[in-house]
Amino acid sequence: MIPEFPVYIFDVDGTLVDSAADICGAIQGVLANTPQCNVSDEALRLYIGRHLYDLFQDLFPGRSRVEMDEMIADYRTRYLARSHSSTKAFPGIADALAALPGRKSTATTKGTPTTRAVLEMFGLLRYFDHVQGTDGFPAKPEPDVILASLKIFGVQPEDCLFVGDSPTDMEAGRRAGVKTCAVLWGYGRREDMARWEPDYWAEHPSELHI
Repeated sequence: MIPEFPVYIFDVDGTLVDSAADICGAIQGVLANTPQCNVSDEALRLYIGRHLYDLFQDLFPGRSRVEMDEMIADYRTRYLARSHSSTKAFPGIADALAALPGRKSTATTKGTPTTRAVLEMFGLLRYFDHVQGTDGFPAKPEPDVILASLKIFGVQPEDCLFVGDSPTDMEAGRRAGVKTCAVLWGYGRREDMARWEPDYWAEHPSELHI
C-alpha cells in the first residue's frame, strides 16, 4: 500500500499518457533520412523519457553535436506536426489523479509549454498545481526537473513521491532524494527499474492512492 504524500510529481510519457506511437513515429521519420538505419519501435520505446541526444549518440556515435542538434530539431518539428493524434491518457489515470491528496507537479523531458499543452489536451491539466518541464537545465536522470518542483512548493524531498515508468525516472528520483514509485503500465522494463530499488510499485493507476 502506498501512503499519502504532501507532494506527488509525475513523469508524463509512459506514466500519464501513452504517447509512444507519436514519439516513435516522429523519430522514425528522422531516421528515414539515414540510409541503413533500421530501429524497431520496441527499441525506441526504451529511450522514451531520456534526452534525444542519448538515442542519437548511441545510433550515430561519429556524428557531431551540430548534426545531432539538426536531427533533434527535425524530430521536434515532426512530433508537433503529429498533433498528439495517436496519444491517449492511460485508462484510470484521471481517476487516480482526482483521488490523490496533496499537490501535484510533473517532471518530464518535454519543455513546460509542450507539457502543459499535452495535459490540457487530455483533460489532466486541472489536476496539477504546477507543470514543470525540462527548461534549459539537464534532463533526467539528472534530478534538476524534480528539484525545480520541490523549490516551487517549498518542500523537502522526503515530502514527495515521484511516479515514473523508466529506470531514468527511478535514477532521477534517487538522486533527488525523494521516494519513488515505479509503474508497470508504461515503457520501462521491471528488471531495469528494479536496479534503482523503487520504494513502491504500481501495476494500475488505482494503486497510487489508498
